[in-house]
Amino acid sequence: MNETIQNLKAHVSVRAFEDTPLSDELKDALIQAAQSGSTSNFVQAFSILEITDPTLRKQLAEITNSAAYVEKTGTFYVFVADLYRHAMLLKNNGQSIEGASNTEALLVAVVDATIAAQNMAVAAESLDLGICYIGGIRNDIPKVAELLALPDHTLPLFGMTIGVPVHKNETKPRMPRSNQVAENHYPKEVFTDFSQYDAQLTTYYQERSSNAQQADFSTKMAEFFSVTRRQEIAEFLKAQGFELDK
Repeated sequence: MNETIQNLKAHVSVRAFEDTPLSDELKDALIQAAQSGSTSNFVQAFSILEITDPTLRKQLAEITNSAAYVEKTGTFYVFVADLYRHAMLLKNNGQSIEGASNTEALLVAVVDATIAAQNMAVAAESLDLGICYIGGIRNDIPKVAELLALPDHTLPLFGMTIGVPVHKNETKPRMPRSNQVAENHYPKEVFTDFSQYDAQLTTYYQERSSNAQQADFSTKMAEFFSVTRRQEIAEFLKAQGFELDK
């Protein structure tokens, strides 16, 4: 097994960083890695905003409920699914912007931004840095868009904090292949039998070095999805010019 795969398997989310800024050279390397990811039809429908202003970072930390590791870290980025440039190209060419506004275009931008972010994450971890995705950016998505001066046809997807870890938790056991990998057809009964995984995660949660608890996958997921979250996002997307019925 090579070093890249070993690093991927060792991934954990880091939530305690040294208060040490990353060098410009290091950040440049991370940005280059992000920009080198696969992109549908070469549209490159994403943008990356580095948040350097302390006041702005504090405001985003409060929205995301992650002040401890957004404010104190090497750097903090927000990844944006971005079709504004493409919409402007169409407008300036006298064309309809529908092709940059429909659901498929939005999915392309979301996928492009996610691939770019994961490229950055893998690059960072290969340099012994820690990362944490910050989905809490979507806790108050209109406010985040306002703070970042985002134009139409954009969607702030998530943040990523990157820095030198103070410590790392143990790697969480991922879902068994029997629950997630199959050939040719979707095996509904097999994919929804979590008995093996629940037992594995019960042991993990009981024995981990921090925040030990009595829990398993089924219980956690049932609790998580019992709440309908961030229902305002659909209205935000419409306000941003996306036509979700097309």
